[in-house]
Amino acid sequence: MAKYFHSTLIAIVSVIFVCSSVFADAGNSPFLVAHKRVSHRKLKSDLERVSVYIDIYNAGSETAYDVTLDDDNWAQEVFDSIIGNTSNTWKSLPSGSLVSHSFELESKVKTVYYGAPALITYRIPTKSNIQEAYSTPVLPLRILSDSFSEKKVEIAKRLLGKYGSHVSVALIVILFANFIITPSKAGKKKH
Repeated sequence: MAKYFHSTLIAIVSVIFVCSSVFADAGNSPFLVAHKRVSHRKLKSDLERVSVYIDIYNAGSETAYDVTLDDDNWAQEVFDSIIGNTSNTWKSLPSGSLVSHSFELESKVKTVYYGAPALITYRIPTKSNIQEAYSTPVLPLRILSDSFSEKKVEIAKRLLGKYGSHVSVALIVILFANFIITPSKAGKKKH
């Protein structure tokens, strides 16, 4: 039993040692984290503007060189005009630094659009091949659709118009019955 425990302990320590050396080597390089967020607002009943913001953060311990952002996954048949560029480049991104990029799109098409993550490529001086990173994906965009709160207000107006008088009469009867049934506290004596 002790021999089995001893060999298991040696195996666990060996795995930890190998994994720590692999992770220690990975810690001496750039590590880019990209966050993509989108906001949209309706300008007219048939025109919506989509604003795209991408933040790139170097969480690694070394500088990333020749950083390129490419977010050209926006369908031309859905988005008519582009204000700004969907791509950008930076010469370097030092460790612990943050860069941001934004652009705006306009759409006249009513649809649900599923966007893809942005592609970030960069170079590490110690490696010959180009490294790739992807931003976070965005949730499906409901372009030119009625918002849920507008639908709720419309339903409430319709129900109030149709059943409003019935509800008010029912509430008056319930309040009157409650008033009649509840005993009066004024008739009780204090002890």
